[in-house]
Amino acid sequence: MSARAHSKRYIFKQFNIKEFRLSFGKNTILHIAVGLLTAFANMQSFAAEKAVPKSIQANYEVTKNGQPFAKVREQFTVSGDKYTIESISKGVGVYALFGERKLTSQGEITAEGLKPSHFELHQGDNAKKSLLADFDWSKNTLTMTVKGKPRTATLVAGAQDLASYGYQFMHMKQPFKDSVTVALTTGKKFSTYNYTIASETETIATTNDGAAVSYKTLHLTEHDANQANAPQTVESKSLWLSPEHFYLPVRILLVDDDGQKLEQTLTSLHVE
Repeated sequence: MSARAHSKRYIFKQFNIKEFRLSFGKNTILHIAVGLLTAFANMQSFAAEKAVPKSIQANYEVTKNGQPFAKVREQFTVSGDKYTIESISKGVGVYALFGERKLTSQGEITAEGLKPSHFELHQGDNAKKSLLADFDWSKNTLTMTVKGKPRTATLVAGAQDLASYGYQFMHMKQPFKDSVTVALTTGKKFSTYNYTIASETETIATTNDGAAVSYKTLHLTEHDANQANAPQTVESKSLWLSPEHFYLPVRILLVDDDGQKLEQTLTSLHVE
């Protein structure tokens, strides 16, 4: 660059800076600069916190009262602002006679997390056991179809379905405090569940594609808020979530109203 060109460039820069200072003042310029840097840092933090995996593949093994019961394969996929979830359970041994249990969920990803639009549950070839749920957020109406007959309920913000709720925890305000509430449809009913969070983390030893691994987890236990005065035999669920792995469930324990225990444990996890 020639000395003359450099001089013109320098004068041009000095002129702009001088005009800027005359218009706003030195302190104002400093405040603007600090504000811009803070906003940029906050944007980076927000983006990091809200980063959503494009793909999650998770496999689970399920036991019933300690004995092998089923294997579960789940696929969570994001495309643009849409998500799809597919969860397929296959029985082990004699339980294979029940056929596959398939759950699907689809909807949008918003600033508040997953926003389901449609959910389905199918059990083998038995059409009578199929359950459907449609979320009409514009009217705050949930329509569930059970044995071909519709049932309706009023939607609440953040409502999920049986396939999506495990992938919603990563979107909730963190760190979790003493409790967290989830509104959930099974396709047959719509309930609100309050999960109490243990004060200490728990380490769960399991495997990932055959290799031994340990997950630090938050232990959540729940009760059905709609059944607060119900007998103690009402089914209950406990969840163990991994904060280091998008708060995905590592273990799920379901105790039904007959005392039967179903325990689902993560055996393979791939996140992209």
